[in-house]
Amino acid sequence: MVPPLLIFTDLDGTLLNAEDYAYGAALPLLEKLKQARIPILPVTSKTRAEVAPLMQTLNLRDPFVVENGSAIFIPLDHSEFDLPEGEDIDSYRLVQLGCSYVMTRAGLKAIAQSLGRPLKGFGDWSIDQVQQMTGLNAQESSQAKAREFTEPFMTPKNVAAELLQASAAELGFRVVVGDRFSHCIGAEAGKGQAIARLKHLYRGAAHPLVTIGLGNSPNDLDMLENVDHAIVLPGKNGPHPKLADRGWTIAPAPAPEGWGLAMEELLASLGVQI
Repeated sequence: MVPPLLIFTDLDGTLLNAEDYAYGAALPLLEKLKQARIPILPVTSKTRAEVAPLMQTLNLRDPFVVENGSAIFIPLDHSEFDLPEGEDIDSYRLVQLGCSYVMTRAGLKAIAQSLGRPLKGFGDWSIDQVQQMTGLNAQESSQAKAREFTEPFMTPKNVAAELLQASAAELGFRVVVGDRFSHCIGAEAGKGQAIARLKHLYRGAAHPLVTIGLGNSPNDLDMLENVDHAIVLPGKNGPHPKLADRGWTIAPAPAPEGWGLAMEELLASLGVQI
């Protein structure tokens, strides 16, 4: 008998196409997974304002992780485990791992002072400027700016990632370094920490568990390193160099087609029939 499964998935470039955010090719498998009551748990840098509407569109009622592991939002009618302690916001129980947005903004300014370099983030930019830099439309840019915990900022040129991260750590924060945008997050936050908390919650109802993680960028390392089976979604030019040589499964196509194909192959290898 196959132990219960948990599927942790990044969104942009993983479940959603990196350019047009399409997900149609993954829908048939998503429907089968929902019917089989296999949790599909987004773990993303996106905000709650971005993820909640997508969850409704996909008719997913599972918990989701936002802002690089800074918070878990669990639907109040979720029945897979007892709701943990936390604040209720709208129709969700909030499990906060990171710090508040106000604190993170102050942290980014302190890091900038420490480095002697200006670091500009989403809080410094208008909706129009976010549109220009991300390619999102006005509504999507407004949702992306609705930060509750973390601050994305332009990755500074000519500053080593190790120096940026060390400066953040000295001030009690973490920086998740990306190619274009990096993220300032609370010291206790992280995709790996959020996954650990969710595994603990689900183990109350089912033990043991088999965990699957899907991602496409270094931003997902903290997630992929903390699951039993890691799948890397390639871009149109192949997998990200920092994820390509770690012995993880490389999906046969970019998102969303690759998400479905890689998941079907893995489920078959695990003997899971849905």
